[in-house]
Amino acid sequence: MYNLLGEKDPSEFFSFRSPSFRKLGMERNSINSDTLIDLMLREPRLIRRPLISIGTQTIVGTDRKSLAEILG
Repeated sequence: MYNLLGEKDPSEFFSFRSPSFRKLGMERNSINSDTLIDLMLREPRLIRRPLISIGTQTIVGTDRKSLAEILG
């Protein structure tokens, strides 16, 4: 997971709108980066999808603009 994150903030990979997150009853503001990573490792449904890794770049979610820039 740490390799995939690279220098990015774990919150970029976290699906805060997921029903799995709502079931936890946690508030977004009260969770630190280490806890986000731990939660994603325990419950993969909390990871935003799709994850696209091209070379050293990782695109999270449906960011078409970033994907178009990487693909040229």
